[in-house]
Amino acid sequence: MSETIAHPFSTATGTDVRVRFCPSPTGTPHVGLIRTAMFNWAYARHTGGKMIFRIEDTDAARDTEESFDQIVEGMRWLHLDWDEGVEVGGPHGPYRQSERYDIYRDVIARLVESGHIYESFATGVEIEARNMSLGRDPKLGYDNYERDLTDEQKAAYRAEGRSPALRLRVPDTELSFDDLVRGKITFPVGSFSDFVVVRPNGHPLYPFVNPVDDALMGVTHVLRGEDLLSSTPRQIALYHALIDIGLTTFVPRFGHLPFVLGDKNKKMSKREPESNLFHHRDRGFIPEGLLNYLALLGWSISHDRDVFSIEELVAAFDVVNVNPNPARFDQKKAEAINGDHIRLLAAEDFAARIVPYLTAANVLSEPLSDDDRAILVQAAPLIQERIALLGEAPAMLGFLFVTADTLVIEADALKSLPQAAGEILAASGAALRAVPEEEWATDRVHTALNEVLLEGLALKPRVAFGPLRVAVSGRKVSPPLFESMEILGQVETLDRLDRLANHLAAVVPSA
Repeated sequence: MSETIAHPFSTATGTDVRVRFCPSPTGTPHVGLIRTAMFNWAYARHTGGKMIFRIEDTDAARDTEESFDQIVEGMRWLHLDWDEGVEVGGPHGPYRQSERYDIYRDVIARLVESGHIYESFATGVEIEARNMSLGRDPKLGYDNYERDLTDEQKAAYRAEGRSPALRLRVPDTELSFDDLVRGKITFPVGSFSDFVVVRPNGHPLYPFVNPVDDALMGVTHVLRGEDLLSSTPRQIALYHALIDIGLTTFVPRFGHLPFVLGDKNKKMSKREPESNLFHHRDRGFIPEGLLNYLALLGWSISHDRDVFSIEELVAAFDVVNVNPNPARFDQKKAEAINGDHIRLLAAEDFAARIVPYLTAANVLSEPLSDDDRAILVQAAPLIQERIALLGEAPAMLGFLFVTADTLVIEADALKSLPQAAGEILAASGAALRAVPEEEWATDRVHTALNEVLLEGLALKPRVAFGPLRVAVSGRKVSPPLFESMEILGQVETLDRLDRLANHLAAVVPSA
């Protein structure tokens, strides 16, 4: 049985902790990617360590500046700040891999000189043919047979016009590590063969540049997705070589975070709307609510509590408490938690946050007029207790920023009216006209309508107030009715009651 190399893993704690978030800019930020960023950020903030934000942009065919800008925008929207990296700088820059090729070339030269990487001329076809000739599965892969090519053999390959790839000489030992999330994991001898770290065209590959950057930047803890677990033994093998040439002195601790599942408990696809970070922002998630929910995808603050602040997350988070089992993204639960956080906002803060949604829906235009701002200040608290997404605000408040003659009454609201709607509107109008203008307020309006509709006509509240809600808001569901009437004022409220009454009379003329 082979020996196990005693790799010196990081023992960093507290302020010595260094984590990194290193996405490839290949599309709109995915919630799984953001969950990874958040866990790294929370661990850095919890320990007092540092977070590095690095961009892995060496795939020219797929990487885009638009995606890079979106990732940065998403991080800033969520207030996930970083200590070193793109747009911030730091002692280990540059922080974009596309700008680090001189660094990689130097490390490659040192590894070649030390014998840790070697030239490989074999093609995929030749590797399969060799396996077949030896009675093995042709798909078994490379068997390290070029480790000791002579100078004459290399020259012969070059004479054929071949350019070599470079492969890492993998230690012939077990490779083990203690995963912070999953416990001890061991890859026995032969789990993988010498692998390519540099293509024949000289382009270094991800399994090389990622650990090299981590080593040079002093990363002590690598917290990343479960899908990268299979590459970890290769990275540890490379670290063994990097330690040998003096590039670093330790292997980082690894923690592989669970998959985020989508519909039908399948790994969430980028094609699913729920995977798109900005889909949630556009619908009206707030950073506090979305981060709270994403934290629950693999972690919990306690067994009986789902809602917590970002500060509480930072105080409690430890990666060793992350559950290794896959977590399912539940849209309804996410919205419920977001609603809880909306209700925790100060009224003034909430009002400010719904303005962009109101302007996007053409309910308001900026800068706000004094009249519109006054209405918003009064109206925002009426829906803060009732919505789960900021994007619900335009439909809930739009009626307050139009006049009776431009109010749109929705078809389903008209269909909901009882037969006695005309009588209810007439009685309500008479009662409300009797309210002195200086007494026009929620309680006075409520009392007047209760007297005429509940006591006078003996109607149930749902029947009595339904037509008034439709008349005032144009919808079956609205903010509190009497508070809305107070905001609209006596004249506007009566105009709306009269308008609906006239509409009903025109549709069903009296005999």
